[in-house]
Amino acid sequence: MDCCEKLTPEFSGEPQALGIGRRTALKRLAGLASGILFVSQKNAFGQGRQVLLAFCGQLLCVIPYEVTRARGHFRDEGLDVRLVYTRGGNVAMQALVGGSVDYAGTSFDVALQAYAHGAKIARFASTGRLPLFALASAPRTAKEIRGLKDLENRTVGISALGNADHILVLYLMRRAGADPNRVRFATMGTNLLDALRLGQIDAGMVQEPALSLVTAAGGAILANAMDIDQANRYLGGAYEFMGVAVRVEERERRRDEMARLARALAKGLRDTRAIPVSEAVAALPKELITGANRDRLAVILDRYRRSLYPDTVKIDPAATTRVAEAHRAAGLLAPQVDYKPLLDFSVVGS
Repeated sequence: MDCCEKLTPEFSGEPQALGIGRRTALKRLAGLASGILFVSQKNAFGQGRQVLLAFCGQLLCVIPYEVTRARGHFRDEGLDVRLVYTRGGNVAMQALVGGSVDYAGTSFDVALQAYAHGAKIARFASTGRLPLFALASAPRTAKEIRGLKDLENRTVGISALGNADHILVLYLMRRAGADPNRVRFATMGTNLLDALRLGQIDAGMVQEPALSLVTAAGGAILANAMDIDQANRYLGGAYEFMGVAVRVEERERRRDEMARLARALAKGLRDTRAIPVSEAVAALPKELITGANRDRLAVILDRYRRSLYPDTVKIDPAATTRVAEAHRAAGLLAPQVDYKPLLDFSVVGS
């Protein structure tokens, strides 16, 4: 699973006016290629009300949540949390807006677009400070394409126009003084690794383990947004990614629960950065990593965990601004849209 997903939500305006209730949301979820994969239930202990937290099931996104569960931090806060895996953040956000889950963990790209299209949500905690993408050249072009400016008059592979990876490459190029209008974008879905390795495209936006595989084949990294040092260099700092949102109309009555959820996730983030990598991988449900290379996952996690995951759940306003700037530059966020009310700093501060 990956984070290359269409960001335009399936809802806009008032959810009530569109008939998006719990039943409608569940019907939509059932029709979205079995969008909900499974519910992690290892922490069933029957204490208090069950809390449903849905999120995109990309491996590197979910690790802090499963570490939080496995190490008992939800339980210690008196929470009976069920982690609901979905195929993409849009499905998780649809579930939240429709009332079928209590919270949604998604990329800020998804939350921003949902809010801009009328979703009454508030994001109150951050669990990821960098996007899961890197821009790499093909092995055959590695000697010719040495920087972002060299992408002009070249073909760059992306999942689809308007997706998170497309928005990010536009932002990277503009910050580097390159003209993205001189790039030929090839929309290839999420599986562009072979096209990149075979030289059918000149460069592409990839995730792990595709990045490791293409560099092993002779490709070159042009900008790795998963590495905090490179993010500082190419993006100007953190670029808000995973985080948790709640429905605005339930915020006041859930405030204590939100604070406990945030405290638990903060402990899980610190553990994710510090515990042996083998323990973090072991926290993942077997359904999620069936057929995956555990050793490769451990190497990737060890390489990126201190970059990807902050040691606090506090939202970084500057990091959200960079995402909003990227969306505005891509024409996906109107200048008049004030996204600041989406951010709720009252639970954990800023």
